[in-house]
Amino acid sequence: MLRVLVELSQAVGAYLHDVFIVSLDWWVLLGFIAQAFFTMRFLVQWIASERAGHSVIPLAFWWCSIGGGLLLLVYALYRRDPVFIAGQAFGVFVYLRNLYFVTRDRRQTAVES
Repeated sequence: MLRVLVELSQAVGAYLHDVFIVSLDWWVLLGFIAQAFFTMRFLVQWIASERAGHSVIPLAFWWCSIGGGLLLLVYALYRRDPVFIAGQAFGVFVYLRNLYFVTRDRRQTAVES
C-alpha cells in the first residue's frame, strides 16, 4: 500500500511539474491571469455585500466579469476548445447585457433626480 502511495505521489508530482513548469508559456500565463481576473469578481461582490449587509452586485463585478471572460475567451480560442469557447462567449454576452442594464438604469435615475 505504501509503495502504491509513493508511486502515486511521484506520478502526481511529475504531472504537476509538466503542467506548471515544462508547459508554462505565455498562453498558460495568460490563462492564469485571466482566471485570476475573473475570480476577482467574487471577492469584489463578497466585500461589497459584507459592507452593505445584504447581497450587492457592484459595477466592478461586471467589469471584472467582462475582462476575465474576454481574456479566457482568447485563451479558449487559442486552445481550440469548443466547450470552453461557447461557455465564455455566452458569458461575456450576459455580462455585457447586465452592464448595459446597470448603466441604463443609472442614467435614467440621474435624469429623474
